[in-house]
Amino acid sequence: MAGARRRPGSHRRPLAFSAVALALVGLLVLSLRLVPGSPLRTTSTAHPDVAGDRSTTQPTDRNARPRPAPSPSLEPLPFAAQDLDDLDLKGWYAWSVLDKRTGKIIGSTNMGETSTTASLIKAWVVADYLRRSAEAGKTPSDAKLADATQIIRDSNNTKAQEFYESVGSAASIKRLISICKLTDSKVAADGGWSRTLLSPRDTARLGLCIDDGRAAGPKWTKWLLNEMRLVRGDGDFGIRKAFPAGEQKKIAIKNGWIDRQKEKEYHVNCLAIGDTWTMGVMVKSPFSVGGWDYGMKACEQITEALLRPAT
Repeated sequence: MAGARRRPGSHRRPLAFSAVALALVGLLVLSLRLVPGSPLRTTSTAHPDVAGDRSTTQPTDRNARPRPAPSPSLEPLPFAAQDLDDLDLKGWYAWSVLDKRTGKIIGSTNMGETSTTASLIKAWVVADYLRRSAEAGKTPSDAKLADATQIIRDSNNTKAQEFYESVGSAASIKRLISICKLTDSKVAADGGWSRTLLSPRDTARLGLCIDDGRAAGPKWTKWLLNEMRLVRGDGDFGIRKAFPAGEQKKIAIKNGWIDRQKEKEYHVNCLAIGDTWTMGVMVKSPFSVGGWDYGMKACEQITEALLRPAT
């Protein structure tokens, strides 16, 4: 009726109907975007190999740690754990292998038992000297580097004693245990480098410590590993001799051998660092079975027995 008064609020109804209509249209469009095959359906721009794989995406929470992507399968180490009783070795022996890629260690059941290192420990003594020199902002003289070469390549005892005293003697071995995270090893009762007690397991850990730079530091690690690959003369025996000639030159080593009059034993120890592994072998044989040659050959025999068949 013309001139009739509208009820309060009646002028809002057209707006309300419009809002409802717009909401319905929005819902229809959204549903069409989710229907497979619909022209309104959106597609992912991610690479087809990773689309939809949430394990490769980063979390939205900035405080959350990123989830690591799956690792590819690793090639097996050249060694396989096995029983070596058929070697019929005299005396005591133990071995350990560490996978540099994963940190996993395999070894004999007694790989945590210790023996005196003899010259094997010289690799650490030289590393400790080089790292500390760099930390002090000093560069060893050519004469000192020549001495270090004699210690590593030729196992010079006189030069090794000089270096050992210069790095604090027993304090150096305490740093070895701390820096390389050794669990079985001890400083010698008399404080001497030759009677430092290491286990095969800790020998393999020492190899990793040298290889990853903790021992000699970033400036000298490459130099030290190269010197260890150039070991010659009486000290060139053991683990790497079990490998083909072409591979031997790539393996860094430091061995130790000594006759222990008190124990009436020959102590022979072998450290080797390969491309994906480090290895420690220790042998103690009675005087009655022969000289150092027995233990030197035993290091090689043990390694040969652990090697996987060539493919």
